[in-house]
Amino acid sequence: QVQLQESGPGLVKPSQTLSLTCTVSGGSITTNYYYWSWIRQPPGKGLEWMGAITYSGSTYYSPSLKSRTSISRDTSKNQFTLQLSSVTPEDTAVYYCARAGRGYDYWGQGTQVTVSS
Repeated sequence: QVQLQESGPGLVKPSQTLSLTCTVSGGSITTNYYYWSWIRQPPGKGLEWMGAITYSGSTYYSPSLKSRTSISRDTSKNQFTLQLSSVTPEDTAVYYCARAGRGYDYWGQGTQVTVSS
């Protein structure tokens, strides 16, 4: 059973960089052919795909967030990390990490991040 767990600060100040880590257990992030994604849901809005890192380390980003987003991984820890720079209150959301194969089959429980001074 694959499990994903998000971790990181719940409160970030405007203009700072949001950093979240997803720790994966029960499966390797290098296993063919999975994509490991970050998805968020602002209050009262739908899910927004932010980006992904593949089993081989390639990265893909949402065009609307590409200039502020970086996704990396640590294969020794079986973790992947999201960094979102220059945050504003509009980046307040529940942030999820998820595995994509044939659809999104495993999700983390989500972590609330609030951007506020």
